[in-house]
Amino acid sequence: MAKVNVKPLSDRVLVKPADVEQKTAAGIIIPDTAKEKPMKGEVVAVGTGKKDEPMNVKIGDSVLYGKYSGTEINIDGIEYLIMRESDIYAII
Repeated sequence: MAKVNVKPLSDRVLVKPADVEQKTAAGIIIPDTAKEKPMKGEVVAVGTGKKDEPMNVKIGDSVLYGKYSGTEINIDGIEYLIMRESDIYAII
């Protein structure tokens, strides 16, 4: 994983979404229009947390988040999501 020169503020987290499945288990190729947004990814940067609430996730954690959580951003040609830690449902 390449180092990202972005430092999220407060309770925000930068996540690299997992790759979208290209084929079904049966080998059928999924067209771009039918692909689902990924709901898991890897944490690549974390903020410092709120004053009374330290961060629970750390860099390198695999996480599950809501389908429409976060804001998509492009850094050096790579798509990331930036979201609040509360948008993350679980560490897997």
